[in-house]
Amino acid sequence: MATGSVAGEESSAAARRLRRLSLHLLQPAPADHHHQPLALAACGHRVEGGTDVAAALAAYLRGRHRSAQMRLFDFFRAHPDLQTPIELPTAAHRDLCYRQLRTLVREAGVRPLTLMATDPAEYFAVMEAAGGADISLGVKLGVQYSLWGGSVINLGTKKHRDKYGIDNLDYPGSNVQALQTTATFDHVTDEFIINTPNDGAIKWWIGNAALHGKFATVFARLILPLQGKGGEAADMGIHAFIVPIRDLETHAVLPGIEINDCGHKIGLNGVDNGALRFRSVRIPRDNLLNRFGDVSRDGKYTSSLPTINKRFAATLGELVGGRVGIAYCSVGVLKVAVTIVVRYALLRHQFGPPKQPEISVLDYQSHQHKLMPMLASSYAFHFATVQLVDKYSEMKKTNDEDLIADVHVLSSGLKAYITSYTAKSISQKHSKTLGGFGAWNRCLNHLLTLESHIESVILAKFIESVKSCPDEKSREVLKLVCDLYALDRIWQDIGTYIRYVAGGGWMTGVSIRRSFLLSNFLNTARHRITNRQQVFDLGIGRYNETCHNIVTKYISEWEAMVTRARRWIDFKNDYKTMNLNFM
Repeated sequence: MATGSVAGEESSAAARRLRRLSLHLLQPAPADHHHQPLALAACGHRVEGGTDVAAALAAYLRGRHRSAQMRLFDFFRAHPDLQTPIELPTAAHRDLCYRQLRTLVREAGVRPLTLMATDPAEYFAVMEAAGGADISLGVKLGVQYSLWGGSVINLGTKKHRDKYGIDNLDYPGSNVQALQTTATFDHVTDEFIINTPNDGAIKWWIGNAALHGKFATVFARLILPLQGKGGEAADMGIHAFIVPIRDLETHAVLPGIEINDCGHKIGLNGVDNGALRFRSVRIPRDNLLNRFGDVSRDGKYTSSLPTINKRFAATLGELVGGRVGIAYCSVGVLKVAVTIVVRYALLRHQFGPPKQPEISVLDYQSHQHKLMPMLASSYAFHFATVQLVDKYSEMKKTNDEDLIADVHVLSSGLKAYITSYTAKSISQKHSKTLGGFGAWNRCLNHLLTLESHIESVILAKFIESVKSCPDEKSREVLKLVCDLYALDRIWQDIGTYIRYVAGGGWMTGVSIRRSFLLSNFLNTARHRITNRQQVFDLGIGRYNETCHNIVTKYISEWEAMVTRARRWIDFKNDYKTMNLNFM
């Protein structure tokens, strides 16, 4: 009886499942809407109770600048020709992104630069909304106004703001730490000579450089000939210069300027990233952004700050708004992603009790376990970045040194953590919780472009940016990179000995030279690291531990394969004894 009962229950369950599946076949075939936009449907009616609380929370989260964001959204709704379609070729996406930003400024009345100077909180809100329309647009807006505009406003003086009309989109550009690029003063012609000394100093991934930029803010070492001890040239440290890169009328690249297009990327193709090289390009002395240091007609240098380090810190400190903007807008991307997956989970129904309606996927505890931590994190990141923007706004008003320190630390940490969390969540969790729609371009268009940007742009500059930082922690990270690179080079070099020993040969000695370990290091190290993402996923301490584990793995392999040569090679310590004094 028991066996028959179980069989009967299984048969009944199978029958119920077949009946439910048959309902899919009995539904009328839908019309072909492949090329039509989906209609938006509110899902608030699916939730029982709590509407007043939800409305109050939504109003609080939207903040006092929601009206500015809604004006931008309404503008895009009224201009469907400016909405970004899917599967857009790179050239067309760049042109569209340029038209989007140009139209926002000239027709919609959006004044990002004015907002950045008078109300940074509203500026970041507009930047977030632009990223909601198209992440490429948010990035391009940030390059134009946070980087180019911010550098002229914060590092220049009134003559620069008046001359370059930085609220006009005809003058996009970018600023980059360029510790090898030089700006040598020529007292005869009253000009600076901007020069890129080698391939390693070429400025890569410069937003707006490949196509639309006409000016660039270039960071370079200010060199004054015959001003140093013994009549040698004096290096006055890093300063910012405005360098024209294209003709204002013909848009042709100017003499001495080399521009290479970074080409198609796996994301953010609306941003025309390029590489810049300067070959003895002459600019007027007035193109020095001279808020913190100036050069007179006779070549004398003056500054209100006594040391190179203080000038360097003050110069870069004025550009902290870029980090604030990246952190703030990354939260906006996470909000979009979480909204998509939570609404999908609410509306998607699967299975349920016999003869009962199917259950919303969001009611399954296992699904809640995936989504709720990300939802909670988006709230936490929202409040953290709102506080960061408030601190930044107060810092710009008061120049309080304590606030400057707080904003510097908070923006650095939040930018790294939030961008990493967002990219990892989108790529590993969000797209998977959407089922088949996780592979749909309309979703991926929002969900994956930030991840692509982090991988192809931010992480690609990791080695160079760390090297440019003077603090000890950054040097330690760079040494870890040296360790990994040295291990890789040792492994390649010792491969011939492995084959010799494995073939029964006899070695009379092995000599490992350390000089070759550092040759061409800066040009190749970035391609030798297979765990760059771990820096952001795990933090520096965990990354150090991961590096150690990689080293241990290699050591065990080497010792097993090169047993006869171990007396001549100290595997455990050779890679650690490199001369790193050059850093």
